[in-house]
Parts: sequence; C-alpha cells; structure tokens
Amino acid sequence: MKELKVIDLISVDPYSSTSKYLQIANAVLKEIEKGNIKAGDNMPSINELSIELDIARDTVERGYKYLRKLGVIDAVPRRGYFIENTDFRRPLHVFLLFNKLSTPKKTIYDAFVNTLGEQASIDFYVYNNDFHLFKRMLGNNKEHYTHFVIIPHFVEGGDNAHDIINTIAKDKLVLLDRTPPGVTGDYASVLIDFENDIYQALNDAIEQLIKYHTINIIFPHNSYYPREILKGFTLFCQDATFQYKIINDVNDVEIRKGEVYINLIEDDLVTLIEKINTTNYIIGEEVGIISYNETPIKKVVLRGITTISSDFGEMGIMAANAVLSQSIRKQKVPFRLTLRPSL
Repeated sequence: MKELKVIDLISVDPYSSTSKYLQIANAVLKEIEKGNIKAGDNMPSINELSIELDIARDTVERGYKYLRKLGVIDAVPRRGYFIENTDFRRPLHVFLLFNKLSTPKKTIYDAFVNTLGEQASIDFYVYNNDFHLFKRMLGNNKEHYTHFVIIPHFVEGGDNAHDIINTIAKDKLVLLDRTPPGVTGDYASVLIDFENDIYQALNDAIEQLIKYHTINIIFPHNSYYPREILKGFTLFCQDATFQYKIINDVNDVEIRKGEVYINLIEDDLVTLIEKINTTNYIIGEEVGIISYNETPIKKVVLRGITTISSDFGEMGIMAANAVLSQSIRKQKVPFRLTLRPSL
C-alpha cells in the first residue's frame, strides 16, 4: 500500500463555518496526534497546497503562520516548511449546535465566536428543532472535538435527548438555554430560568400593566418553547390578580380593549399587529403588546415594542468563557424587561 504524503492528509470543507486556514492547521494537528505526521516530515510548499486544495495562496500561508505560532512547524531556506515539534497543546475545536437560525441565535453566535477569537475553531450546525437530525449530527465524529456547545430544543420527539447528550464526555459539554431532563454528571451550562424570568419581568412592568384587566399569551401548540414559561406567566397573573388566557393560535386572537398580548413567535407578532390595526384601539393605552426576545427591529416598530428577553450577547460570552476556562459551572443568563410605548 502506497504511503500517504503529508499533502494527502490535509483537506478543507468548503461548507464548514471554520476558516479554511484553521482547517488546514487542525488537519495537520490531528494527523500529528494520530501519528501519521512526525517530527522532521516535510510540509508541502504553499503553492503546492494551494493548488491541491484549490484555495488562495494567502489562506495556506495564514495556516502555516498559525502553525509556526504554535511552534509546530518551521522553515529553512531551500528546504521549505517542516514539522519541528509534535509536543503541543491542541487548540480548541468546538462543535456548536443550534436548534434554529434567528436574530437572537445570531447574537449568541457572534458573541461566542468573537470571544473565542483565534483560540478555537468552530464547526457550526443547525438541526431545525428536529430530534432525529439532532441525534444523527451528534452520532458521528465525537473524537474530533474538544467541546460540544448545544442548544437542546425540539418541537417533538425530544424525550430521549438526554440519552444522546449523556454519550458526550461531561468535561467537553456546554449546554445553553435549557437542560433536558435526565442529563447527568458535572458539566458546564448557561441556562435561562424560563419560569422565574417571565414572572419577574412582568412584575417589573406592573405599573404599566395595571391599566389593563387581562393578559393573554400566544403559545402555539407546536412551539419548542418550554412550558415553564406558561407556569411563570400563570403564577404572576394569579398573584397579581389579572385575568389571563393562553391562546394556542394567533388566528384565534380577538382584540379587546383593556387587554395585553404577549407573543413568543416572530411571525405571530406580525399577525397580531395586523389584527390590532383593523381596530381603532390605541396601542400602549387601550391595548398592549409585549414581545418575547429582544431584536433590533422591535426598537422601531410601533415607536418601540416592549420586550422581555434574555441577554443573548452575554449568553454567547458566558458560553465561550466556559470553553476557555474548562469550567463545569452552571450559570444563569441575565433576563430583562425593556419598556417601550407598546405597553
């Protein structure tokens, strides 16, 4: 069997969110760990690897500079690049798995990536709240990653999510947003306290809420949002003696004077505003709107929509710091009320 050259062991994935120069470096480091690349081995020239991988010469050069910074490779005149040192601490390689793409998730991602910087490479995947896709994605290639950072939310079928998550070494695991029942061991987490957060946020808005008699929450049947939100909502309304209603379909909403409407889903917010616009009620005086999760557009729509929201930027920073510090702490994400004219 023909012995593979170093150039044959290096590859890049054009669909990966990890920069190609980091993929080159990680490929070399992985093959060193496997024993396929040894001290003294010659590296392909920058031109050779650029042609082989069909990528820019500058990208290869950046990858080589990164490896030199780690002390793994060096260069000498007429010999080119070669493996100088195989005793190194491998950089962090993170498997980042989100349940969906959205503005809050982008905020988490940006903060996470910016905090890690060049200290880690990240492979980013989305499973669209589909448990079977979640299971398949986590079923392969676990040995390639130093950390798994996961947001576990499912529309259906997630009752056995803990079985999948428990196959991951706990010192590699960081859970975001929530913990599925049944996950065991000591691991890092950055969690939202869904029940207490909505209770406290509504309590903070009590001065604005007292001009209304009823609070409605639009909570679709097929929502992946935890039902702890409904527990906190119901408990607040009972403690503060508000009438309340849980509505499972925004199309069933009837706009009535003196009522507040809390929406969770972005599309429901559009439908809700359209329904209110068919009435003569004044938003913020005769009817109120509270929207779950802060996004930039809510600052300007209707002169500003009141939101109750986790600090998603801080969540990303906290998750990145858990990776960098190898922490197994369980932390709570800050949650806040932002009052605007819609209430």
